[in-house]
Amino acid sequence: MCERLKDRVVVITGAARGIGYATAMLAAKEGAKVAVCDVLEDEGKKAAEEIKRTTGNQNVKFYRLDVTNEDEVKRTFEQISKDLGDVYGLVNNAGIAGVSKPTHEITLEEWNKVINVNLNGVFLCTKHAVPYMIKNNRGSIVNLSSIYGIVGAPDVPPYHASKGAVRIMTKVDALFYAKYNIRVNSVHPGFIDTPMVRGYAEGTGNRDAVYEALKKLHPLGRLGRPEEIASVIVFLLSDESSFMTGSEVVVDGGYTAQ
Repeated sequence: MCERLKDRVVVITGAARGIGYATAMLAAKEGAKVAVCDVLEDEGKKAAEEIKRTTGNQNVKFYRLDVTNEDEVKRTFEQISKDLGDVYGLVNNAGIAGVSKPTHEITLEEWNKVINVNLNGVFLCTKHAVPYMIKNNRGSIVNLSSIYGIVGAPDVPPYHASKGAVRIMTKVDALFYAKYNIRVNSVHPGFIDTPMVRGYAEGTGNRDAVYEALKKLHPLGRLGRPEEIASVIVFLLSDESSFMTGSEVVVDGGYTAQ
C-alpha cells in the first residue's frame, strides 16, 4: 500500500461501479479512509467489501447517498465525519447520461432529471463537504465533467449543459476557497468503458458497431479504462498536485485535440 492519501477521508459519489469504483479502489490503496457513496445499495456494499478485501484497507465504508436530496447529503456527511473523520477529499462523480434527442423534443422532466444529478448533486455535495475542509484549512475537490463540458456534439443536450456548468463551477469554487487551502479541479474524460457507455451501446441493439465507432473518435484508437481516470483523480487529491486549482484536466485519448 502506498501513502499518498494516508488517513485522509475521501468521499466518492457514484462509487459502486465504473470510474467511481476504480477511484475508490485506488484511493484505498493509497491509504485513504474511503466513503463509497451511491444510490445502488447492493452494488455499493459489494464494492466496499471488494475494495477492503483487495487492498487490505479496512477504513472503507458504504453510504447510501442520493446526491439530489439535500437532507440526505447533509446527514451522510455528518455520519461520515463521525465514522471516518472530517472530510479531506471529495470526488463528485455521480452522473447520468439522460435522453439523447433535440432540445425542442426534451421534456422539462427529462431535462431536470439530468441537471438534478449531474449539476445539483455537485453543488449539494460541495456545499456540505466544504465546512469540514475550512475547519482544517485543507481539502481537495475533484469534479467529474466531460469532454462534453468543453466541446459539443449533436446528442444528449442536458448532459452537455450539466457538464459545461460543472466545468465553470469548478473554477468559481477554486477562487472562493483558495484562501482556505482548498483546491478544486475538474477532470474531463473521453469515452470510457464504463457501465454507462456499455448501456448506451447495448441500447442501440448493435453494441459492437457502436464500440468500433466510439474507438475511432479517439486518435489513440480505443476507449479509456476507468483506472486511467482514477489515477488522474487520485493525483489531484494528493499533494503531488498541490499547486493546481481551477484546472481542467482532459483525459480523452486525443478526442479534443482534433
